[in-house]
Amino acid sequence: MNIPILMYHQIDVPPARGTPLRGLVVAPGSFARQMGLLRLLGYQGLSMRDLEPYLKREKKGKVVGITFDDGYQNNVRNALPILKRFGFTATCYGVSSMIGGTNSWDHGIVAEKPLMTLEDWLAWRDAGMDIGSHTRTHADLSRLGPDEAREQIAGSKKELEDRLGCEVRHFCYPYGRFGDEHRTMVRQAGYLTATTTRRGRVIPGEDPMALKRVLVARATHLLHFALKLTTAYEDRRG
Repeated sequence: MNIPILMYHQIDVPPARGTPLRGLVVAPGSFARQMGLLRLLGYQGLSMRDLEPYLKREKKGKVVGITFDDGYQNNVRNALPILKRFGFTATCYGVSSMIGGTNSWDHGIVAEKPLMTLEDWLAWRDAGMDIGSHTRTHADLSRLGPDEAREQIAGSKKELEDRLGCEVRHFCYPYGRFGDEHRTMVRQAGYLTATTTRRGRVIPGEDPMALKRVLVARATHLLHFALKLTTAYEDRRG
């Protein structure tokens, strides 16, 4: 059975119409309804950590991965209570050198929003959620030399583990940009999976260093959401 890995960014009140990247902000009410639909359809929402045995074909079940890119503070404020209500787990990919900062990589494009503080990350961890890496500075790996890319990938793992006191097993490519050499670096750094922005559901046993995901946007209504989960709709978009 194909496994959808949901890709979210922010769970917050969407900004004004016409704001760049507005589509990446999903309203809390919409997120709650989506999680409720998962439950109604018989899915268990899992973090990448909890999804590992399903990806490796060690277990079978009706499961869906839940991931958040960047580590926005509104994930812990707005998404975490909803995840706990449904008994789901999720992975949040953090930018290790910017804990307590803002999404400054978007400066001049969108209004900057606060990222999770150290206390937020610890609350996320202590609630049973998973922490993944999104490089040290939200770096575009395709623009870096090998040594810099390796430091972004391996250095972020060490930084997060040192500061948060937990193992970081999963990686996400910023901007979705990567090459074969980056897959190798991620594997060598000790990660078990890496997610991309390539659209589609995952077939268990596929290359774990280039996992596709299912985009969930502000305008994703419930029927659309169900189609993404249960049909080849998203696979055809990949």
